[in-house]
Amino acid sequence: MVRLGLVVAQFNRDVTEEMERKALDAADERGVDVVETVHVPGAYDTPLAADRLARREDIDAVTVVGAIKSGDTDHDEVIGTAMAQGLTDVSLDRDTPVTLGVTGPGMSMDEAHARLDYGAQALDGAVDLVESL
Repeated sequence: MVRLGLVVAQFNRDVTEEMERKALDAADERGVDVVETVHVPGAYDTPLAADRLARREDIDAVTVVGAIKSGDTDHDEVIGTAMAQGLTDVSLDRDTPVTLGVTGPGMSMDEAHARLDYGAQALDGAVDLVESL
């Protein structure tokens, strides 16, 4: 059985709460043990939580869920770039799959709601990576 850590960004919680639920449903369907779920303030904060989970011996992979919507500035692009690089670094440094179920940047709330399955897809990807590696 694959043992997974889940990181959920709280910003845009109306979206991420449903993404989390769909990811947990996917875990049940695949027989995945979600060992721990860590809630963090926003997508920018996910790499540290993912790193803490990836260090644990009882976790095979980490899935990150969040939503970055566009605003009046390029702030969403900055957040998305920093988060993606941080998560890539965690995966490579810890030799642990870290999958990205974060939507955006550059999307509206309507687009975010249309992408609620990304958390489940990222969880499926984590399981597939663990099984492949």
